[in-house]
Amino acid sequence: MSAVLPPELPDPYDEVDMLDEPVLGAVVEEGRGSLPFALVHGESLVASAAWALGAAGVEAVALGTPWADVQESEQPFVLHDALCPLLDPGTIAALVRRAMDTDAVVVGVRPVTDTVKLVRDGTLGETLDRDALATVASPVVLPATVVADLERLPSLDFAALVTVLQARYPVELVEVPAAARRVTSTDDVRVLEALTRR
Repeated sequence: MSAVLPPELPDPYDEVDMLDEPVLGAVVEEGRGSLPFALVHGESLVASAAWALGAAGVEAVALGTPWADVQESEQPFVLHDALCPLLDPGTIAALVRRAMDTDAVVVGVRPVTDTVKLVRDGTLGETLDRDALATVASPVVLPATVVADLERLPSLDFAALVTVLQARYPVELVEVPAAARRVTSTDDVRVLEALTRR
């Protein structure tokens, strides 16, 4: 992933400017094991993610809803990862508005902080510029035109989904706040909880 756009996002503690227009969305927990049911600040990750989606003004639908029904709504569609449970509602709403304004897929990303090196034929190569890299976080916002064009969701793995979408549509990567980081273990959940304790 590259070309991270500068963040133009609300302060996560500001009052949420909810979406005025109807937008559908779903929290993705499928394929993520039991981690979405771990607790952060006393709530499950999946419940925290669902709350943020609703507080942004997104109407949640079941992930198993037939894609034809989603298309029939002629609305944007927001995928929010349960493993990014503390993404704030204001940021979700801002990214949805951006997708509606630009008619591009908008993806929440975080900067890469690890050192990344190329490996060729088993030999360690040069170090990549971290500023040109990004890690997919959440959400992935599909504008209505993309929803209408897709036969189905190509993947529920966000990185794989974004790769497929980049090959077919304009995609904008927008850096989201640190609280939106993806967790991969219960240890990550504890770190996220400590970082966001008020």
